Amino acid sequence: MSRRKQSKFIKSIIGLIVAACIVGGSYLGSEVLQNQENIVTAEKTVNNSIPLETDDQLQIYFFDVGQADSILLISDGETMLIDAGNNEDGDMLVEKIKGLGITTLNYVIGTHPHEDHIGGLDDIIENFEIENVYMPKVQTNTKTFEDVLDALQEKNLSVTAPEVGSTFVVGKASCEVMQCGQGTAEEKNNLNLSSIVIRTTFGEQSFLFMGDSETENEEARTWPQTNVLKVAHHGSDTSSSESFLEQIKPQIAMISVGKGNSYGHPAQTTLNKLSNISCKVYRTDEVGTILLTSDGKENTITTEK
Repeated sequence: MSRRKQSKFIKSIIGLIVAACIVGGSYLGSEVLQNQENIVTAEKTVNNSIPLETDDQLQIYFFDVGQADSILLISDGETMLIDAGNNEDGDMLVEKIKGLGITTLNYVIGTHPHEDHIGGLDDIIENFEIENVYMPKVQTNTKTFEDVLDALQEKNLSVTAPEVGSTFVVGKASCEVMQCGQGTAEEKNNLNLSSIVIRTTFGEQSFLFMGDSETENEEARTWPQTNVLKVAHHGSDTSSSESFLEQIKPQIAMISVGKGNSYGHPAQTTLNKLSNISCKVYRTDEVGTILLTSDGKENTITTEK
């Protein structure tokens, strides 16, 4: 765990740091590719085999972090980390990412300030060179959030709250910010509503990373068809509405969830809705870490227990 799991600043100083760090705007890259028609996706499950990335592939790791989230994208030597699990997951994630030969993370995204999404983020910040940090315009006074701010301060890193519709690239993959919390009273009362949502396209394939967003977020906009869905909020019944799923029509759904968790995630109603649209579901509590490898036309699924 982080060497710094003790707060260095009183709450008033923390407030000043947050105000200075979290700013509007985004890192602009090339335009997001136009939405592609739905195509058949190839799938193959091979246990205990996690191959390394090549220049013409996109790799997406859905790490098994129990009842938490952490996703790593690799394309053409560039990387994006979306969330970093619980506090106790930090060391493990550092080891796994370094084991892939990665020393720099081009984008690090803390979708929202819940411990099961930013818990290991201070360890990530300490151990890698970070180029861009995205977080919503929402703050808390939790120890976990303060640890992240301490780590950012030590590395002299600023935070961007990206604008909805802004785009950036990770290697040969194009990303668009679909939603991002603006610090409203409603978001402060329910941090899930502040979740940063990212849609990534690579060739003819598309991927939607929903954080812990809820039905209210889904109803706030229209959504393009997307091949692969990272299901929001560990498969809770607070999201993945029928109207949302009918819009995106995913072929594959990934659920990051802890085995035997006390929340009853994923909800059977959510699983039923995914089944009703013939969507193949992969769960970290059942298969462990999941690796999706895409050549832009087909996706191959690899799992590691």
